[in-house]
Amino acid sequence: MRIAEQWKDYKLLDASGGERLEQWKDVVLIRPDPQIIWNTPKNHPLWNRADAQYHRSAKGGGEWEFFHRPVQARELNYRDLCFKVQPTNFKHMGLFPEQAVNWDFFSNLIRSANRPISVLNLFAYTGGATLAAARSGATVCHLDASKGMVRWARENATLSGLQKAPVRWIVDDCEKFVTREIKRGRRYDAVIMDPPSYGRGPGGELWKLEETLFHLLQLCENLLSDAPLFFALNSYTTGLSAATMKYLLGVTIGHHFSSLSADEIGLLVEASGQALPCGSTALCLNENPDSKEVKG
Repeated sequence: MRIAEQWKDYKLLDASGGERLEQWKDVVLIRPDPQIIWNTPKNHPLWNRADAQYHRSAKGGGEWEFFHRPVQARELNYRDLCFKVQPTNFKHMGLFPEQAVNWDFFSNLIRSANRPISVLNLFAYTGGATLAAARSGATVCHLDASKGMVRWARENATLSGLQKAPVRWIVDDCEKFVTREIKRGRRYDAVIMDPPSYGRGPGGELWKLEETLFHLLQLCENLLSDAPLFFALNSYTTGLSAATMKYLLGVTIGHHFSSLSADEIGLLVEASGQALPCGSTALCLNENPDSKEVKG
């Protein structure tokens, strides 16, 4: 497992009974997490002094309970990037801290490529990977079906001093956009995909991961440049294992790359010293773009 352990403004304090105890800069939150199936003692003192807790509803969704006052938006820093975070209706804070381990990895690849790199970030959410790639010198196409998320990502770009970076901000259905990009003859050196398990496009288009992902990967093969640097596929879906994702990449785009790997990413739980799995990343990589043999 690769662990995002370079945070200073975020801490996973404890994890027990289906819940995370987290510190987001100066705010302590309790949020549900289905991966946490153990019931260890909740001895950390901040379990009883949290600022807010998200409660799931038996009917789906849920709501926040604020113990003192509503938690307002605040800025969270990671290295030289800055993000606005705030409670949303779906328990999230507008950022997935575990993804920082991927931001660092992508950044190092782009910087060491010693050539211009164009990146397509699909299902790009609030722009963590977009900003990391742009900060490293890449040109980026940032795409999400939610107008609100793209607006949020642009706010993060401004907070990070990247408002003039070469980023195209697109609100569209991913499959429709990819199809149009293929027809336009546009190509990318790197593709990042972080698809949800379930969702809808801007026009109400239904997205179900298991039914759509294979076809989308097939389409994305047509967007790869002649010397692609990497292709990354992230997933938080419990039923989609790292091995399954690796297989998917292997039978779709893997032959364009010299190596193929997949592993879990996670966060360190301070109270136990154990790593909490927070999803998986499958990665195709060309350390030497002329090599087409898939390894691993």
